[in-house]
Amino acid sequence: MLQRLYDKTISFAEHPHALWVLAFVAFIESSVFPIPPDVLMIPMILARPKQAWLIATVALTASVLGGLLGYAIGAFFYESIGQPILAAMGKTDAMAEFNTRFNDLGFWAVLTAGVTPFPYKVITIMSGWTGMPLGTFIATSILARSLRFFLVAGLLWKFGEPIRDFIEKRLGLLFTLFIILLVGGFLLVKYL
Repeated sequence: MLQRLYDKTISFAEHPHALWVLAFVAFIESSVFPIPPDVLMIPMILARPKQAWLIATVALTASVLGGLLGYAIGAFFYESIGQPILAAMGKTDAMAEFNTRFNDLGFWAVLTAGVTPFPYKVITIMSGWTGMPLGTFIATSILARSLRFFLVAGLLWKFGEPIRDFIEKRLGLLFTLFIILLVGGFLLVKYL
């Protein structure tokens, strides 16, 4: 089923309104949809390299707006469903402690999910659920999604089809290693 959804999504890359389809996919991927917008971006940019920056901008804008929907889902459902259940179980204090810990690391959580293969939608919903400051969430989402989408667009614009395999199979791993090295570097500086 997921493969059919993937194939259907990629088929929209040649649709006359592909930018609108990309915007829709990037928007819903940030809160509920399982297929990342890169699936559409890659063939769209390969077909129209001069529009690489426009395509990345559409993906960025729609993804951040979709992230705000995910944030709202987390905030709305936690208040109406999650909090009463936790209170009935006597876990309100544990949740408050988790929220504090998550929000202390929130910048890194959003940045990591925004650039790596980790599902961004999980962090958008968690950010609303834990009450992460909205400004921090928006700024970090813009930074993370810009890194991801503009790097993909730049690589495809510069190298074309030969870089496609690298992007599809290895770019997520490189982003993950970059985040690990970045966090490790900060920890090393902090404790030295």
